Amino acid sequence: MRFGACREAPVKIALLPGDGIGREIIAEAAKLLERLRRDGLPIEPMPDATLSLARRADAVMLGAVGGPRYDALPRESRPEQGLLAIRKALGLFANLRPALSYPELERASSLKPEVVAGLDVMIVRELTGDIYFGAPRGRRTNAAGETEGFDTMHYSDSEIRRIAQVGFEIARKRQKKLCSVDKANVLDTSILWREVVTAVGKDHPDVQLSHMYVDNAAMQLVRDPRQFDVIVTGNLFGDILSDEASMLAGSIGMLPSASLDANRKGLYEPIHGSAPDIAGQNKANPLATILSLAMMFRYTFGRADVAERIEQAVRKVLGQGLRTADIALPGERVIGTREMGDAVVGAVYGNIRERAR
Repeated sequence: MRFGACREAPVKIALLPGDGIGREIIAEAAKLLERLRRDGLPIEPMPDATLSLARRADAVMLGAVGGPRYDALPRESRPEQGLLAIRKALGLFANLRPALSYPELERASSLKPEVVAGLDVMIVRELTGDIYFGAPRGRRTNAAGETEGFDTMHYSDSEIRRIAQVGFEIARKRQKKLCSVDKANVLDTSILWREVVTAVGKDHPDVQLSHMYVDNAAMQLVRDPRQFDVIVTGNLFGDILSDEASMLAGSIGMLPSASLDANRKGLYEPIHGSAPDIAGQNKANPLATILSLAMMFRYTFGRADVAERIEQAVRKVLGQGLRTADIALPGERVIGTREMGDAVVGAVYGNIRERAR
């Protein structure tokens, strides 16, 4: 089965491997992209992209950044700061992080299978504001002669309004339930957040809007995660809650993400880190990266058909009992990064045993 073209001109996808296992997992995404290109999709991979090339690309695929070897560097010299700069420079304000429980992995979750069965939550995180970008920030000496560190949590009306709009739009296409998470009982920033989200909600009467404090939301994600459909929240809270949600799905190695601008150009990446302890050992789980590729076709290129083929292929390989070490239970078959990538490519084309050329 061949895919039709997305558009006449090739779509340009910048590939940024990053650090640690990034090069290995991006290689598996590139393997699938090459097969899709040979099958009729007009794709032009752009390897080892800089910010300049990322600007020219239609979408960016990122592996992972960071690692212990950078810990001694000044904050401004760490690779995570480069990632924040790319997000800011490209205007990638909307981060989408789905947490989906596959039936085959329910026993791998940190929670009981009956708690996570059927889990399907989308966390919409604001990505270019909040305490990560607020000013002033820094260090100073107080009147007692002690060193203080300080950061500023900051949100404007327009920043909250645009991420709320994204949350409502996504909820409309799902179960029409949106939970806005804040800390309005303590923070002035969150009081404004709640006011603006409530105002935006009046334009979306078909979506059921609720509000929840972040500490309660963290508890509810563990107690009864299936109560949530779409969660919209700020940068700091979203960072924490989405990592918590990853363990509900069995492994952080299963969670993709999309960071979008106002025109749906995006940077796509797994939410896990660079895992330098297993880099180069063919042990990393590439499924979050491959699922990020599916999100790219759905949100940036408007090709839900391609996205669904990729997602179904992931379900098929899991159904065949194939596991990387992070999602394997005792007695289950463990395969490597390259073998899992090959299996997904084969499943996309109906042959689980196919190996990429």
